Amino acid sequence: MSRLSAAVPPWLAHALRAQRGPVPWSAVVRGALAAGPLLLVAVLSGRTSVGVVAALGAMLAGINDRPGSRRASVRRLGVPALAGAGGLLAGSYAGQHVGAVTLTLLLTVLGLLAGAVSAVGPVASGAGTQLLVAAAIGAGMPLPEPGWQRALFFVGGAGWLLVLRLALPTPGATAGDYRFDGERDAVGGVYDAVAALLEAVGGPDAPGRRVALTAALDHAQDALGGPRLRSYASSAAERRLHAQYAAALPLAEAATALAWAGEAVPARAVEGPRRLAVAVRTSTHTGPLPAPSRSAPALRALDDALLHAADTFDRGGDDTALHTRRRTATSLARTVLGSAGREYGLRVALCFGASVAVAQALHHARWYGSHSHWYWLPATAVFLVKPDLGPLASRVICRAAGTVLGAVLFAGFAALLPHPAGLVALVALCGALIPVATRHFAAQTAVVTVLVLSLVMVGGEPGASWSRIGETLLACAIVLLVGHLPALGQRGGGVRARLTHAAEAAHVYLAHVLDDGTTDDRAGRWTLRREAYRALAEARASIDLAAAELPALARHAEGTDEVAATLERLVDTTTACAVQLDDTGRLTPQHTERITALLDELAEGRERAGLAVKEGQALPVPLAG
Repeated sequence: MSRLSAAVPPWLAHALRAQRGPVPWSAVVRGALAAGPLLLVAVLSGRTSVGVVAALGAMLAGINDRPGSRRASVRRLGVPALAGAGGLLAGSYAGQHVGAVTLTLLLTVLGLLAGAVSAVGPVASGAGTQLLVAAAIGAGMPLPEPGWQRALFFVGGAGWLLVLRLALPTPGATAGDYRFDGERDAVGGVYDAVAALLEAVGGPDAPGRRVALTAALDHAQDALGGPRLRSYASSAAERRLHAQYAAALPLAEAATALAWAGEAVPARAVEGPRRLAVAVRTSTHTGPLPAPSRSAPALRALDDALLHAADTFDRGGDDTALHTRRRTATSLARTVLGSAGREYGLRVALCFGASVAVAQALHHARWYGSHSHWYWLPATAVFLVKPDLGPLASRVICRAAGTVLGAVLFAGFAALLPHPAGLVALVALCGALIPVATRHFAAQTAVVTVLVLSLVMVGGEPGASWSRIGETLLACAIVLLVGHLPALGQRGGGVRARLTHAAEAAHVYLAHVLDDGTTDDRAGRWTLRREAYRALAEARASIDLAAAELPALARHAEGTDEVAATLERLVDTTTACAVQLDDTGRLTPQHTERITALLDELAEGRERAGLAVKEGQALPVPLAG
C-alpha cells in the first residue's frame, strides 16, 4: 500500500485503502440478530411497516457498533439513536403538513444545526448524521403510522441492538470478567504501548510508538469513561481496573521522557510493562518485576512508576480517576458556534438543502412515478458530506461504486429469492456484514444499499435499484459542487479550530509544568498532559484528512502539519521537563533551550498557517538552575 500511495494522488489512494484487523465476530452475531429478526416478527404479525422502521433503527445503530467496551457503547449507540428518533419525528410531521418549499427550508435549517453540532466530536457527528438521515426518511417514506409511533419503533430497533451489545458475551472474555471485556483489553493495551515505546527508544520508530501510546490512552479513557450501567457504587473489581489505568500514566510519562532523550534503555525495562499488560487482561498478580537502572531522571521515574504499579496491582489503589475533565456547556457552545461548527454546519445545510430541493422538484415532476421515495437523494448527500468517512473525492468515488454494486447485487437477489422470506433473510445477512463492511466506505455503501432496498421492497414498494444509482450520482454531483464552493469564512476552519485547541492545551500544560507552585500536583499535570495529547491526536487526524483532499481543498490546510509537528515536540519536551523537575527540582540548559526554540518555531509556524495567537499565550521560560 505504501508503493500505491506514492504512485497515485492522495485522494485516490485513500479511496483504495481499507482498514485491517480480525473479524469482529461478536458484532457480526449482533448484526445478524438485530434488523432481520425484527423485520421477521413484524412480517409474521402483519405489521410490516413497523418492522421496516425498527430495522432501519437497528441498521443505523449497527453502523456505529464499533469495537470497544460495553460502557462506551451506551453513548456511542444510544445518543445517535435518540437523535435519529427526533429527526424521524420532525421529518414525518413536516412531510405531512407543509409544502415542498417550506419543507426544504425546514430541513435546510435542520442541516445547519446538525452540522454545527457535529463539530463537537464523533458521537455528536453520528447523532447529527442520524438526525438528518431519519428526517429525510420520515419526510419521504410513505408509512401508515403517525410520526410518534415511527420514532418509538425506530428507537426500539436501535435499543434492541444496544441490548444485544450489553447482554451477549464477547469472545475471549475471561470468566468472572464479563462486564470488563473491552475495558480490560483497553487498559492492557496501554501497558503494551508503553512497552513498545520503551523498546523503540533511540530508534526511528519511537515517534510512531509515542503516537500509538496516545491512541491507547485515549481508547482506555473512552472505554472506562462511559455511563455507569448501575446506579449504586462501583464494584471493587471496577475500582481496581480504574486504579490500574491510573498507574499507567506515570509509566507513560517516563517512557515519553526517555523517548525525548533518545538514549536506548536496557532490554529488561520493557519486561515490566509487558507483565503488567498480561496481569490486567487475566486479572492476576504481576509477580516480581525487573527494575531498570536508575542512572538518569527518566529511568528513575520509570523505576518508581513500575514499583507504584506493582503495588497497585497487588494491593489495589485509591486513584480511580480517569484524569479527564468534563466539557462544560460553555466550551461545547464555543465549539458549535466556532469556525469549525460554522463551516461544517453551512456546508451540511447547503448540501442537504440543495438535495432536498432537487429531490422535491423531481418528485413533483413525477420523475419517480407513483412511488414517493425521494428521501434517498438527501440521505445520500448526508453521508457524502460527512468528513469522518474520508476526503470528499474518496467519499464520492466509494459511494458511487458501492451503490452501483449494491443495486446490481440486489437486482439479482430480488429475482432469485422468494418474497418476503428471502428478502428478510437478506436483511439479516446484510446486518451481519455491516460490522465488517465498515472498514471501507464502498463496501459499507454496497451492504447498506442491499439492506435498504430489501426493506423498501418488503414494505410494499417495487424494486427501485436502478433509480437509486441515478439518485446517488446526482447526490455526488451536488456534494462535489457545494464542497468546492467558497465558504462564508475561512476554508479549512475545522483543521484550524482543532489545531488552535491543541495549541491552547499545550500552552496550559506547559504553563502548569513551569509553575513552581504546581509541580507537586501530579494528578492535575496528568490530566493536562492527556488533554494536550488527545487534542494533538484529533488535530493530526484532521490535518491528514485534509491533506488527502483534492488540491483545491488541500491547499487551505497548507502549513498546518508543520505546526502540529512542532506542537508534538513541544508537548514531548514539556513531559521531559516534568520528569526532570520531579527528580532534581530544576531544568537543565538543554530543556530550557529546547522550549525556547520550540516556542519561537511555533509562533512562526502559526503565523505562516494563519492561526490566531491569543493574547497572553507567550510563556516565560525558566532559567536553568
